[in-house]
Amino acid sequence: MTDFKELKQFGSEAVNPEDSDKLITETGVSFRDRVSNIDKKGNRIWIYPKKPKGDYTKWRSVVAVFLLIFMFVLPFIKVGGRPFMILDIFERKFIIFGIVFWPQDFYIFALAFLALIVFVVLFTAVYGRIWCGWACPQTIFMEMVFRKIEYWIEGDYKQQMALSRSGWNANKIFKRGLKKTIFILLSFILSNLFLSYIIGIDELQKYMTEGPAEHFTSFAFVILFAGAFYFIFSWFREQACTFICPYGRLQSVLLDKNSIVVAYDFKRGEPRMKFKKNMPEDAGDCVDCGACVRVCPTGIDIRNGTQLECINCTACIDACDEVMLKVNKPKNLIRYASELQITESTKFKFTPRIMAYSVVLLLLSGLVAYLMFNRSDIEATILKVKGTMYQNTETGVANVYTATIINKTFEPMDFSLKLMDIPGTIQIIGKDHLHVPAEGLTDATFILELPRKFVTGTRNNIQIGVYSDDKLIQTVNTGFTGPAPGMK
Repeated sequence: MTDFKELKQFGSEAVNPEDSDKLITETGVSFRDRVSNIDKKGNRIWIYPKKPKGDYTKWRSVVAVFLLIFMFVLPFIKVGGRPFMILDIFERKFIIFGIVFWPQDFYIFALAFLALIVFVVLFTAVYGRIWCGWACPQTIFMEMVFRKIEYWIEGDYKQQMALSRSGWNANKIFKRGLKKTIFILLSFILSNLFLSYIIGIDELQKYMTEGPAEHFTSFAFVILFAGAFYFIFSWFREQACTFICPYGRLQSVLLDKNSIVVAYDFKRGEPRMKFKKNMPEDAGDCVDCGACVRVCPTGIDIRNGTQLECINCTACIDACDEVMLKVNKPKNLIRYASELQITESTKFKFTPRIMAYSVVLLLLSGLVAYLMFNRSDIEATILKVKGTMYQNTETGVANVYTATIINKTFEPMDFSLKLMDIPGTIQIIGKDHLHVPAEGLTDATFILELPRKFVTGTRNNIQIGVYSDDKLIQTVNTGFTGPAPGMK
């Protein structure tokens, strides 16, 4: 017969006795068939989580403060007078750790993105959704900023529910008005912060000084994203994690029995009973107080097992530990644990899948690091002009070429072109030398002439050196077209 207790804790369809009409005869419980914030008619259930407190909450607050400071300070950090980080999608220019990247460096970003995906898979396979609860910007701003402001203005969950049910009196108008005003201001600040990562803090300050009329597009961008932030944190809230973010649904294929998640120890907690003086000997440690449900920001009952709404925020752990201390029972009835640790009392295992993910991640990370640190600040492309033929001259054979030189540094540079290993002349049309501005590029057309004796066929491989201050920067391989042997 199926072990329904085990299914109840770790089944792909979590069990919720209060939420479904399909009764299972053997157990008297039903399978949960809807998300926690939608009722039987499909209407939204507004979540009023109780204000959490405890050791995990304190540590999450410390991490949140650090991440928020880092996020707000980063645009102001400069290296050599240049931004430490800019993600300018409009100019297709990215500055990361003070190093400028151009579209020509896209392959590095592609590999870095691939490494990030492998990292997410590996991290989830081992530690579940710890990212969601501790470092995701949605969780950080919702739970550690906007929610705390809501607690400060409207009180804890009971006061918030009472305020919601009350009529529109002076008290409700004042509290709701104050909360929404602060939310709008915060959303506007976040939108400007987001824009500073794209155009840089100096440009943002310039836009603010000159006013929205001079930069209407950027101003519209700020207003649009401020509205989006306000909508998410004021109304949409946990639905962003439940319906929009794909990570919650991906966990069903990423997690296995060794993955560490926020889990309820049903072997120790069941059968749950309301606490009283003379508890039966077979009673589990769970006193069915509902504290873990009241603090959950997504409205789930962690005792029903791993669910897509769970963001591993640990609020239920703190709430349960507080109750366990009050009833003189050991803490960690709800804790970070894997399915095997709960069901078989085993220790964490480093599985072959985790080993394989780690090897792939290590190789990708090493490759990305190598490409980043060995990336050239100068990139030159030299190509023969399409559709042109070789020209016989009095002293040899000539071809016409185009050269594009990209300067990825923050200083302007002058360049010259020279043939490598063989004699010949290079004449740049309309220029004496190639000047490339900082963070810019330049194009030029030049005529390359080789002595006839060095032209041995219709296709000849040559090398052209790109020099700056008589220092070889890059060697470019290209082709030289000439007459067939025996022809003049």
